[in-house]
Amino acid sequence: MEHTLFVIGKLFTTALALVIAYQAYRGYQRHHTQLLLYVAAGFALVGLGGLLEGVLFELLQVSIFEAGFVAALVTAAGMLSILYALYAPNP
Repeated sequence: MEHTLFVIGKLFTTALALVIAYQAYRGYQRHHTQLLLYVAAGFALVGLGGLLEGVLFELLQVSIFEAGFVAALVTAAGMLSILYALYAPNP
């Protein structure tokens, strides 16, 4: 039961991150603000990072350390993308 709740939680947070990424991408298309594209990419990476950990560990039988490390790298790349969008000068 605990494992099922964990998977549901991971899927829910991934879905939320992808919805936010989609909305940011729509904002980019409407306003042609490149920084929104960085926000969209960042949230997509953050959402996929959590999902990637489960896929690597459960389906591909990668060790939990390696799966967690790869997920942390992908999530960190997403956060850096969002951080860049927040601090970069608006052209």
